[in-house]
Amino acid sequence: MKHFNEQISKAKTIAITGHIHPDGDCIGSCLALKQYILDNYSGKKVDVYLESISTEFRFLSHAQEIITESKDDESYDLFFVLDCGSEDRYEPFAAMVRCAKTLIGIDHHISNDGFGDFYKIDPQASATCEVLCQIFEEDKISKECAQCLYTGIVHDTGVFKHSNTTRKTMEYAGMLLEKGVSTTKIIDETFYQKTFVQNQLLGKALLKSQLYADGQIIVSNLSEQDFEELHASTSDSDGIIDQLRITKGVEAAIFLYPIENGYKVSMRSNEKVKVSEIAKTHGGGGHIRAAGCSMKGTLKDIQSTIISEITEQL
Repeated sequence: MKHFNEQISKAKTIAITGHIHPDGDCIGSCLALKQYILDNYSGKKVDVYLESISTEFRFLSHAQEIITESKDDESYDLFFVLDCGSEDRYEPFAAMVRCAKTLIGIDHHISNDGFGDFYKIDPQASATCEVLCQIFEEDKISKECAQCLYTGIVHDTGVFKHSNTTRKTMEYAGMLLEKGVSTTKIIDETFYQKTFVQNQLLGKALLKSQLYADGQIIVSNLSEQDFEELHASTSDSDGIIDQLRITKGVEAAIFLYPIENGYKVSMRSNEKVKVSEIAKTHGGGGHIRAAGCSMKGTLKDIQSTIISEITEQL
């Protein structure tokens, strides 16, 4: 990707952002890109703009420098948008992106049709961090950069167990291991380890779950009251959808929580359902087996709609 090198070399000021409610791949890719640029291109100002990240990711390089508020009056020479395919997915910083002189998009979501002056999208890649591995020169990846890349791949593959894990994924992971990444810290502390509040939220969600379509679909939700009772935030609900998905006999899982004027909908499937197609119908996106969207309406109506669409595929 010669444009990658050319555009970074030309730019004096560079900004990087990703999607709202940043997950491991979003955070890892943004921080990895910043580290790679600082390691290999001298004299560059590089800023990362993201919503607040979970505490378990703050050990990653430059995580403490993430800017959470938009600076709409600042114009960057080059802006990278990572791990998302539409403006509503990076809406808090959309005005800044529009003001940039050059825009580059890098992603792996099948729902991303491509945008920006230059873009690289690989739906066969397990994570945006894997796409960055394709772009970066291997001998120029530092240990700090590798930590970020490995974190993103671990999270979007579910520690290498999801169907998006390929031979290439494992080869890149092996290369990153040779850089000296802390695998135990990344896997245990950022993926498996949960706070007491997160476990309590999971318990509430499991108790509220219901089966549909002869046990092939599992659905659960958390209310504003559930979050308030536990003094929890929506980020504390990360991982609930994956726990629902592994229920025996289940083909698809749906998890919802309230947002302004509607609900955030997360979907996962095992083999039969292409949840990305359903998410895209409602303005969202994601992977074939892991996707989400935001929908307006009542909980009952939204659940009914999604269950019906999944049932149709089944």
